[in-house]
Formats: sequence, structure tokens, C-alpha cells
Amino acid sequence: MSTPALAPLDRSETTFRFLAEPSSVNFGGKVHGGALMKWIDETAYACSAVWSGRYCVTVSVGNIRFRRPILVGNLVELRARVVATGRTSMHIHVSVQAGDPKGGELLQTTDCLVVMVAVNENGHPVPVPAFVPETDEQKRLARYAMDVKDALDAIVELKPEEVAQGKV
Repeated sequence: MSTPALAPLDRSETTFRFLAEPSSVNFGGKVHGGALMKWIDETAYACSAVWSGRYCVTVSVGNIRFRRPILVGNLVELRARVVATGRTSMHIHVSVQAGDPKGGELLQTTDCLVVMVAVNENGHPVPVPAFVPETDEQKRLARYAMDVKDALDAIVELKPEEVAQGKV
């Protein structure tokens, strides 16, 4: 008996789908923002680990925006895509959509950019495969990732020294 062939894996993209459970609800009756951020981090990790073949750590989450609430019982879909790479880092765009699973239409609730770094067994950064955008959409997302990186770098420069050193 032969083993069935596996579908080819797009190593640059990962999708998670599940139903929002009551354990994720905040006091307002909607999915807690912290639960959503955890899901985003997990999806970005899976995407970056598949891309790099390594354990990865989160360096930053940028430009996150909560556009609409996610309700208990909604089908939640998180799509993570590698949109740019550095020597050891991967810029992962995560888009979150949710809606009534019976209705068939999912609406965007959130999106953000997560920067992940691949590390070795000692926790030191290691090189990752380069991502080369090919489609117009991939090129736009790569430019967007670099624009957000530049903006975040500029914000870090504005941070008062005592805040950066953890004294405040």
C-alpha cells in the first residue's frame, strides 16, 4: 500500500482557522485583544518557523489595528505571509478575518506586521532564506514592511533615554 502524496506546501504562507471560544471573551463580551494578539503571535511563529526551518522569536509587532470585534462562535481566520526578510529576520504580515461560519463571509478585523528572528539552540540569531517578492501584491507588501520598519526605527529614536533603560 502506498502513502498518499502530500500537497505541495507554500512555505511563505500559513493559515489558521478555528472558532472563537467563550474562554477568549473579555468583560465586554467580545474576544479579548490579548487573546487575538496571542493568536497573531502563534500564526507568525508558525509561518516564520516553516519559512526558516528554525525556532523563531518575536522581535516586534507593528502597526496593529483592531478594526472590528470578534464574537464568540465566529469563524476566525489568521493568514500570515512572509513579506520581507533580512539576514536573520522575517517580516510577517498577519491579516485576521472573522464572521459567522454559517454566513460564509469573513470580514477583516485586524492586521499587523510581526518581525520574527530565527535562532539556534543557544538563542543566537541565524541566517534565514531570502524572500524575493514576485507578484505586484508581494512587492507592495514588501515596501509596506520596510516603510513600517523605518517608522518604528524613527519612533525608537524618539524614546527618552530613561524609558529605553527601563528607569521609568
